[in-house]
Amino acid sequence: MNVPVEATMKKVLLQLDSDRHPSAFDRIVAHDAGADEVLSYGGVVPGDVAPLVHGAIFTRGPGDLRHTAIWIGGSDVAAGDALLEAAKKAFFGPFRVSLMMDSNGCNTTAAAAVARLATTMDLKGQRVVILAGTGPVGVRAAVLLAREGASVTLTSRSLDRARAAGDQLKARFGVEVEAAEARDDAGVAAALTGAGACLTAGAAGTTLLRRSVWAAHPTLRALADVNAVPPLGIEGVEAADKGAEREGKRVFGALGVGGLKMKVHKTCVARLFERNDEVLDVGGIYQIARSI
Repeated sequence: MNVPVEATMKKVLLQLDSDRHPSAFDRIVAHDAGADEVLSYGGVVPGDVAPLVHGAIFTRGPGDLRHTAIWIGGSDVAAGDALLEAAKKAFFGPFRVSLMMDSNGCNTTAAAAVARLATTMDLKGQRVVILAGTGPVGVRAAVLLAREGASVTLTSRSLDRARAAGDQLKARFGVEVEAAEARDDAGVAAALTGAGACLTAGAAGTTLLRRSVWAAHPTLRALADVNAVPPLGIEGVEAADKGAEREGKRVFGALGVGGLKMKVHKTCVARLFERNDEVLDVGGIYQIARSI
């Protein structure tokens, strides 16, 4: 009995990682999401990308290229962005495959956090504050919130750093955000004036928002934290909280956000093998997060 080639063709994921050692996490999740083979390359720079991409796309005819996909990761988001652009430039005509960029988990985590907040309220017209928002997750969450019609404020311990992040967001994504300095509890409280929601996106093990600040806040309705390492980013919120009500507000801890992040991650990898021209960056990943 002849078995059609289509039925036996393996799903191959080309993993391009900017770090020296390709992420074991990303590779394992890729297998769990349905990839049959993961070809992992570490220390990849833009000049390496075209030969690797061409090696992946020239082995199969255009009609079979949906069985090949590219994952771009690593700890450096700017490096990941550069690899994404290099990969897109390596395609031509029908010779292209679907690809996704999620360096440092920036896009899947931001998408999950914003999707969680979106379950609590209509974000359009809301004032949303991202504490310690100049890092990879914070800036991408700002993009998504702004696209939802929210008025977004990014905070940092340095006002100059917050303003620089805002300038970069406007230049690259065309969204405008407000910058604020939040060095201490008083600064955090001032930044939260009139806010309906708050996302904390700071370094692991750093408490950014005290319970005394948010518990009696008159306008805050929802809080989300992405730090799972004690002490948590929001005092008084448990890591496993997934829409729990605390002090009259809906709260999401890092594991409550992370559970959705993992579902989004796996769903995105599976989606890559449905067609050969998908590009999953922050916007596309968010749409998947909202659909789950």
